[in-house]
Amino acid sequence: MFTGIVEAQGRIEAVEEIGGDRRMSIISAGDYLAGLQSGDSVAVSGVCLTAVRLLPRGFTADLSVETLNATTAGRWQVGGAVNLERALTPAKPLGGHLMSGHIDGIGVLVEKHEEARSWRLCFEVPQALARYVARKGSIAIDGVSLTVNEVDKNQFGVNIIPQTWTHTTLGGLAVGGQVNLEVDLIARYLERLLQERG
Repeated sequence: MFTGIVEAQGRIEAVEEIGGDRRMSIISAGDYLAGLQSGDSVAVSGVCLTAVRLLPRGFTADLSVETLNATTAGRWQVGGAVNLERALTPAKPLGGHLMSGHIDGIGVLVEKHEEARSWRLCFEVPQALARYVARKGSIAIDGVSLTVNEVDKNQFGVNIIPQTWTHTTLGGLAVGGQVNLEVDLIARYLERLLQERG
């Protein structure tokens, strides 16, 4: 589990094609990944990856065809910036909202503009996910926990404060850019429970 509070940025160090899927090496800025163990989970731009081999300041992970097709990871290239968050522990504050690192779909940035010292971003989501996005609800965008400000059909807007703008990859996102989306877990489970009750 993760919280959506991005603690460091990293970059894609290497991408290797292996047997139809890919192995990627991710390096952190600074020593954020120091102490990582083989088998540990790390959210990389929202995608939960397992460290299969440790590197100085980073790790290597295997990405399945499913992950490559269902997330933006299929488009990650060497040198690309990514958001990093290590898995939640009992001693870690829950500053954002509970996230699994299992991406529900890909969104597209359709509008961005400055709003006082912040930025307002508007994203378009796949129609099948739109029903899970609620005003003042939580959503994860590239692993960043955010509050939804407004919803209009299959589009929603969020406000990005200066801290988030400069400490995550969202500050470098251009209109037309794609992002990983994870909707609120509670909405998913609530829908399933209601379906079972008819």
